Amino acid sequence: MMDINKVSEYLESSIEGFTGPVSAEKTADGQSNPTYILTTPTGKYVLRAKPPGVLLKSAHAVDREYRVLQALHGLGLPVPKPFLLCDDPQIFGTMFYVMTFSEGANFSDPRLEGMTASARTQIYDEMNKGLVAVHSVNLRAAGLLDFGKPGNYFERQLSRWQGQYHSSATEEIPAMDRLFDWLAANMPPDDGVTTLVHGDWRIDNLLFDRKTNALSAILDWELSTLGHPLADLGAQLMQWAMPVGVEGRGLAGVDRSAFGIPTDEAYVETYAARMKIDPPDMGFYVAFSFFRMAAILQGVKRRALDGNASNPEKALRLGRFVGLFADSGLERAGA
Repeated sequence: MMDINKVSEYLESSIEGFTGPVSAEKTADGQSNPTYILTTPTGKYVLRAKPPGVLLKSAHAVDREYRVLQALHGLGLPVPKPFLLCDDPQIFGTMFYVMTFSEGANFSDPRLEGMTASARTQIYDEMNKGLVAVHSVNLRAAGLLDFGKPGNYFERQLSRWQGQYHSSATEEIPAMDRLFDWLAANMPPDDGVTTLVHGDWRIDNLLFDRKTNALSAILDWELSTLGHPLADLGAQLMQWAMPVGVEGRGLAGVDRSAFGIPTDEAYVETYAARMKIDPPDMGFYVAFSFFRMAAILQGVKRRALDGNASNPEKALRLGRFVGLFADSGLERAGA
């Protein structure tokens, strides 16, 4: 549990203009890294921390989040301003960082219910432009040339998430093994393309200006790295293939034309035109995204069972989707 007085005293001495008293509210989101809204007399801040307990190797890398926020904020991309990274366990118990609180509309449901069709079209276009901006970052100017390993991205990612999945497995799910085998057998050749990738690109990790609908902030950079840009695009299409509603957060069965939401094909074509590439076949990339998300949700479920999930009840609900994601990946793969 946070010692608010200790944290407040530390932040007052470390962040210019930070003054107490401080109140802290833990958000219901932030399944991977516990997230707190800090309210002070002079404004709001966000604290993101590693969860307690035994963690999977390379997971919950709040130091990487902090580094990429520093780099992108310096280049003028719409990300929160980071203030400090603290690795002293005496302050909070685990490593954490503090950033500015970003204002904006956040949507957990990609149907954007209650909005006009034209507003939805605008928001989806802003999301598309934002993804292109991330993939167009000059890695040298950002100081991120060593932020990940170059080449063979999907081969390395598939191996990583297979390992993460087995490390957190709680039951046998044959569909996961079948999907892994298909992905390994259908790996696209390495084309040498390397960009910054967000790692969890979906609408609920974005904020939009409440008046203009412009993209105002890109959040949750924990899984960011250097890799292939089609991984982010595949993750976006994967999410849309899920059932509608609070849990699925997808667009399955939605009349997108009536809603003003682009089809997968139109969204990919717009992205490709902005990136100046030919529209790609997204089959492998979407199937890979289903596998990766299933492995992530399995880790969320395991943390809940181990007693160190940020929101145990929600974590267990999300854990029930592992099999669905695996089956959906097989369906997209045609396997």
